[in-house]
Amino acid sequence: MSRKLGFVFPGQGSQSIGMLSEHFASSKIFNNIFDIAREVLGVDFKKLIFEGTSEDLSTTEVTQPLLLTANQAIWKTTNISPSEVELMAGHSLGEYSAYVAAESLSFEEALILVSLRAKFMQEAVKEGEGGIAAIIGLNYSELLTVCNEITEDGDLVSMANINSDNQIVISGTKIAIDKAIEICKVKGAKRAIPLAMSVPSHCKLMTPASVKFSEELNKIDFLPPKTQILQNFSVSHTNDLNVIKENLVSQLYSPVRWSETMDFFEKTKITNLYECGPAKVLTGLVKKRFRDIEISSLSDYDELNSLKNV
Repeated sequence: MSRKLGFVFPGQGSQSIGMLSEHFASSKIFNNIFDIAREVLGVDFKKLIFEGTSEDLSTTEVTQPLLLTANQAIWKTTNISPSEVELMAGHSLGEYSAYVAAESLSFEEALILVSLRAKFMQEAVKEGEGGIAAIIGLNYSELLTVCNEITEDGDLVSMANINSDNQIVISGTKIAIDKAIEICKVKGAKRAIPLAMSVPSHCKLMTPASVKFSEELNKIDFLPPKTQILQNFSVSHTNDLNVIKENLVSQLYSPVRWSETMDFFEKTKITNLYECGPAKVLTGLVKKRFRDIEISSLSDYDELNSLKNV
């Protein structure tokens, strides 16, 4: 059976102090992407990675362009053409990495876009008023009931990242998230924990951010992607540039349908899937669920070298 390559790009939460140290030490191409980011944004992400704190890296306005840069640096190091790839997808912010890798959007334009995206998201909800939490051990319908009941009582909470059948991230007001955590524990969730993210992504609280972001996105000229990219909002691929932009805007206040996205990768009979980012979050989700897809995280420099040598 011939190899069918798939690539997935992670979003916020994959950053860590000292990450990708072997990549920095071994590749000029990798370092060059960080140099470009510094020139465009005036921020030295490499210095932040090795000299900053976890708090420095977890601020949304830093995390989003940082991860775009890390994902792109790894992608460029693979030396793979997008035309060699059957299918791509990005988790939340990672969707922008996919469009850069598919040569639909330039890295420099994407850096500016995701920086504005982060700024608008941060401004949409005052610090301390929003929240986000991971719920493990309740299924979609059980969690939907919890979210609907709390929201009907006047405090907004909804599903933000549907990562698998029983691993779902919820997002909303802090009051609603606190209520949901307690109710989920009572209903038998294995874990219900708040996450250290500074904005409640992928819920209706992000609607004001989406309006501002739409104006900026429409200033950018996209090109048709050179491979199929599954969008978070629709779990489908399109070459219609207006639809791509509309879905990227809708993504801000709508759930990331990652479980369905991975189902699509399986149906497409992807044989080798690569997580192109600085951690193994998406790799872990795939390994727990799919036995027929071989997945590797390119945060491991040996895995990256193995791919380059195929």
